[in-house]
Amino acid sequence: MVEWTHIPGLAPYAETLAAMEACAEAIARGEAEEAIWLLEHPPLYTAGTSAKAADLVDPERFPVYPVGRGGQYTYHGPGQRVIYCMLDVKARGGDVRCFVRDLERWVIDTLAEFNVVGEIRQGRVGVWVTRPDRKGPDGLPAEDKIAAIGIKLRRWVSFHGISINVEPDLSHFDGIIPCGIRDHGVTSLVDLGLPVTMADLDAALIRTFDAPRARTACPT
Repeated sequence: MVEWTHIPGLAPYAETLAAMEACAEAIARGEAEEAIWLLEHPPLYTAGTSAKAADLVDPERFPVYPVGRGGQYTYHGPGQRVIYCMLDVKARGGDVRCFVRDLERWVIDTLAEFNVVGEIRQGRVGVWVTRPDRKGPDGLPAEDKIAAIGIKLRRWVSFHGISINVEPDLSHFDGIIPCGIRDHGVTSLVDLGLPVTMADLDAALIRTFDAPRARTACPT
């Protein structure tokens, strides 16, 4: 049983982080069900455990929160769906790499609901879309990031999770080098020309959630 919670409005970051960690601890103690929270934050930057100071281009633009999840700098703000996943990784096979791959596949399956082809790339975290209408620095079609993934485990329970860009202000990403990747851009569902609402995305996330759990082999 996974409890889904929609948090309305713009959830304050520090308070939400504390509540998320408390939820993960309760799950680890067997006192709560697994949980997925759907929310938005006010504009802010987070620094993962691999964040590099040089990648914070504009440190005065928005509040910056050091956090314990994996990864580097990322942005959260209105128009971006944040999906915090407090899940029992041990009960789901106990393989962290496969768990992350399942989260990526969940995002890809969700994007497919809107006829968007999401892809993963070796050496790059998150989910990407190819932009045949634009050229990248290598002369090939550009690739833009549409979703970020970063988790932490405590006593085999995950927390933090996923962010998917629905209709954020993409200029807000200019204050950082997202995930340390300089040669590629950032996009959103609306930027791709799709009139997708947050409610549309939430419904697709719920519809596709069981698909990763049904697989018996770790996706490659």
